[in-house]
Amino acid sequence: MTNEIWVRVSEELKQTVGANNHTTWIAPLRFEELVDGVARFHVPTTFHGNYVLQNFGDQILTQLARAGITVQRLIFAQSANAAAAPRPAALQQAAPAQIAEEDDATPSATLDPRFTFDRFVVGKPNEMAHAAARRIAEGGSLGFNPLFLYGGVGLGKTHLMHAIGHELKASQPHLKVVLTSAEQFMYRFITALRDKRMMDFKQLFRSVDVLMVDDIQFLGGKDSTQEEFFHTFNALIDAGKRIIISADRAPGAMKDVEERITSRMGSGLVVDLFPTDFELRVGILQAKADYYRAQYPGIVVQPGVFEFLAQRISNNVRVLEGALTRLFAFASLVGREISLEMTQDCLADILRASDRKITVEEIQRRVSEHYNIRLSDMIGPKRVRNYARPRQVAMYLSKKLTSRSLPEIGRRFGGRDHTTVMHGVRKIEELKSTDSQIADDIELLRRALEE
Repeated sequence: MTNEIWVRVSEELKQTVGANNHTTWIAPLRFEELVDGVARFHVPTTFHGNYVLQNFGDQILTQLARAGITVQRLIFAQSANAAAAPRPAALQQAAPAQIAEEDDATPSATLDPRFTFDRFVVGKPNEMAHAAARRIAEGGSLGFNPLFLYGGVGLGKTHLMHAIGHELKASQPHLKVVLTSAEQFMYRFITALRDKRMMDFKQLFRSVDVLMVDDIQFLGGKDSTQEEFFHTFNALIDAGKRIIISADRAPGAMKDVEERITSRMGSGLVVDLFPTDFELRVGILQAKADYYRAQYPGIVVQPGVFEFLAQRISNNVRVLEGALTRLFAFASLVGREISLEMTQDCLADILRASDRKITVEEIQRRVSEHYNIRLSDMIGPKRVRNYARPRQVAMYLSKKLTSRSLPEIGRRFGGRDHTTVMHGVRKIEELKSTDSQIADDIELLRRALEE
């Protein structure tokens, strides 16, 4: 393996670990050698190497394998001349020694130019989150603080946070806006403790006008870091500063995070970014294609390609966008139109990985366990409310989470007609907006099934 190959692999990793994690943890890695299936990388500190191995090791091995590089084991260690080597730029940003000097540089260094409001495609699943982010970016008085965005991977949480940063930077350049990940917050905290520069750390985070923290769930189990975050959170709220937080689950559902923290995070506006629907995914692909046509002039996308991708890659927008990136690059290299046949050949690995694995039978089992009823009663002929409502919930989830048709779903529910399934789906859709308990049940079951 060469350094050039590692650079390409590193860029691919950015799509999976996110821009912030990539800047902090992946970019500082320096490839040294590959011997007998063991890849060795230089890291700036032992802590850095241990963290990367624990949190990103499997993803690095996967991307190396996709690049055709056979690696059985990763080693992250400081080189013998590490003391003389310059610190990577990403860590220079994160070092407490630089904190006093980086106030204005931090936002521009972390904001991704791709993530703006203009390039965020709005649909029903994310319209409330988009509206709340827009309101914050416009400034003025708000009826909520903090804004807590949560949802699965690749649904647009990070995009909205970067977009807020861009908008505030353009309209109110005097504001101190800091966007950081939970890992970066933790890393800076640990380094500040080590270097006895806690006052600098507190000054950085408690003097900002807008603090945005991405993937807050990673503070789970980090008691000392949680303590400092709690005090930082309170100090900013008391000073009337804005806080935006993102996570992969609702505040009350986070594991190993102190109740006083989840309570404070849930005291503002909590918004769920729901999984994208088919129409929104098609819109995202069309917007992304418009962007790529400027880079790859003359590339033609045949009818049906967007619809095919939106149907097959449904759980992660990042994977969906990455698939389109690969298609445009491949079409440019071979000088061909992007056809359905090329799409299936070029994206065979992504399509296999994205195939839905949730089955109607698994949904039925989960729902019956959730409502504490027998599976045979739920799919049987009884129409009493204790069985009918869970049955409709299971039908609704089967329609939303599998590719089965209504008649197929009906057959798995005791041979019911497709109109019965359709009625059940519509009933649950109506109840979700009026019955908070049904809405919570649906959300809990959906997250459990997609884990």
